[in-house]
Amino acid sequence: MTAPVRFPRFFVTSPAPCPYLPGKTERKVFTELKGPHAEALNDALGRIGFRRSQTVAYRPSCLDCQACVSVRVVAQEFEASNAQRRNLRVNDDLIITECRPWATSEQFELLQRYLASRHPGGGMATMDEVDYADMVEHTAVSSFIIEYREPSPDGGQGRLIGACLTDRQGDGLSMIYSFYDPEHEARTGLGNYIILDHIRRAKEEGLVYVYLGYWVEGSQRMQYKIRYRPLERLGPAGWLRFSESEQSALIDAVATSRREDAECVEGGSKDGTPGGQDQYKLA
Repeated sequence: MTAPVRFPRFFVTSPAPCPYLPGKTERKVFTELKGPHAEALNDALGRIGFRRSQTVAYRPSCLDCQACVSVRVVAQEFEASNAQRRNLRVNDDLIITECRPWATSEQFELLQRYLASRHPGGGMATMDEVDYADMVEHTAVSSFIIEYREPSPDGGQGRLIGACLTDRQGDGLSMIYSFYDPEHEARTGLGNYIILDHIRRAKEEGLVYVYLGYWVEGSQRMQYKIRYRPLERLGPAGWLRFSESEQSALIDAVATSRREDAECVEGGSKDGTPGGQDQYKLA
């Protein structure tokens, strides 16, 4: 008998500067997502900590560090905090549209403003419009773009202020990359709102989890993910939930720090999303 899904071949990237921790070097293990079973493979790999970038699934495989930890929100049990409920109220007038994975100039312009403010010098800073289109449109799985717009004076769709490239997996939503207007004075917390909206969306669709990518203890810019309860992390024994006391202590630590004051690691990018696929090319 022939197995219905051929076991994938895995490869390792060349060492490169870590996008999270200064002075560290990262390395990734990856495989291609292609063929009729790409969706099933992406689902299976997502459950063991892989992330998708175009038609590649990858996860950190660093020789001397295990700081990157996959985390996911248990959407069906999520209860918003007081601050999260305020965020939802402030932004409940936004017009939210699920769009097919098709890049637009409006999205790209918003991404450029976001990167210039939040990730200057990062690995995505040199992206052009073609690179962005590749990031959104080159997918072998169920992907979509969620757009967040302010209402126009006549009640229609207005200015785009947020967007998220998202995969729909068998057990949840995987947030591949989100970006938003970082200078919007009237709507602080747009990044958090996009996560909260994904949790709401997962609940409504009967999906169990929202995958947030990697939480990196020691990287201040990645600490926002710890605010969502209950949160599970992937370790050697599988997925385990943060204890109430541990997560509360971590949330308190985040509350006393400012994400904007965190060091921007040269060459790094949000959640390790590459500005191109060169690192995954086989020699």
